[in-house]
Amino acid sequence: MCSGAGRYGARMEQVDILILGGGAAGLFCAGSALAPGRRILVLDHAARPAEKIRISGGGRCNFTNLASVPERFLSGNPRFSASALARYRPEDFVGLVDRAGIGWHEKSQGQLFCDGKATQITDLLLQRMRGADLRLRTGIGAVERTPDGFVVETDTGPVAARRLVVATGGRSIPKMGATGLAHDLARQFGLRLSEPRPGLVPMTFADQDLALCRPLAGVSVEARIVHGDGAFRDALLFTHRGLSGPVILQISSFWRPGETLQIDLAPDHDVAAALKSARGRAGRVEVATALGRFLPERLASAVAAEAGLTDARLADQGNRVLDSVGARINRWQVRPVGTEGYRTAEVTLGGVDTRDLDARSLQARRVPGLFFIGECVDVTGWLGGYNFQWAWASADAAARGMERG
Repeated sequence: MCSGAGRYGARMEQVDILILGGGAAGLFCAGSALAPGRRILVLDHAARPAEKIRISGGGRCNFTNLASVPERFLSGNPRFSASALARYRPEDFVGLVDRAGIGWHEKSQGQLFCDGKATQITDLLLQRMRGADLRLRTGIGAVERTPDGFVVETDTGPVAARRLVVATGGRSIPKMGATGLAHDLARQFGLRLSEPRPGLVPMTFADQDLALCRPLAGVSVEARIVHGDGAFRDALLFTHRGLSGPVILQISSFWRPGETLQIDLAPDHDVAAALKSARGRAGRVEVATALGRFLPERLASAVAAEAGLTDARLADQGNRVLDSVGARINRWQVRPVGTEGYRTAEVTLGGVDTRDLDARSLQARRVPGLFFIGECVDVTGWLGGYNFQWAWASADAAARGMERG
């Protein structure tokens, strides 16, 4: 019995493994850690488990990505994720999905989605962890380390456990109950934190950029952005609030306040060269019409108007003007003023510093029996199923680490 039992008396509940967080990583860890005679309890303050699964992928859950390699994850230690990702691969989770009879399909860039509802994945996880206990609507209070493990105060009474797994995620989407509990516990037990900040998040823009974007709300174009260590080509969407779409969400994880983004709105074309060539063949064509070969009609007209070339013919434009129009499309410079923050961020960047965790087990190096998994760790994937794969892989690593321990 834990030494704290004397203080709590007969109210003390005893388990072998206590998992804080009933999201993707927590539920998967419970299923992976099942063993005869082992009592596992998962706690969550939410009314329903795995709410992020339910809303992910437009309600169809982008449950993994076939290209889940360490190079597609951001971390202070880019190689930290390699061990867990190598031992639990996308194909392993696909096997679970297939055995559960869940239909799925592959979209672009290795992204796998359910054919039906995302809740099929939650049902799979709950079925897989049968034999463990899941307790929802349960508040988590003080956490204490004892000679035999840990004692966690809850609003239904204290729970003692030999091993404690923290799978409460980060601060992203607070309206779904996200908190900073994992980071608070890391600090309490002496672990370092890499600066948490919103990731995969829409960006906000100044009035001069909004003046172009707002009239184009709803227009989408395939664009390429290279910034820092990030390089992405995907859909860009003009909205009333600025720019959004997968390519903006992706680059947001690499952007820092004050930095300028360069966007190529026609990545398959040298627009200036193409306009000069068209001028020689069809000079009577209007600039906006010529731009329509590379851009959606509304965007082509907006770019021409911005350059003062509404109704202007190609034949009347010199090289300097066409070079300027080409640069506006192939090298559009925008400086975001910020992001929409945790309110709409899909993930939390940063988190528990990987230097203080064992890469094979996700156990805290200086606190035996304490594990951090999933989003709360300083390992953040690109958009497109990578973060779910990290949830499965890190949870599996922790479960294996408990077997060795």
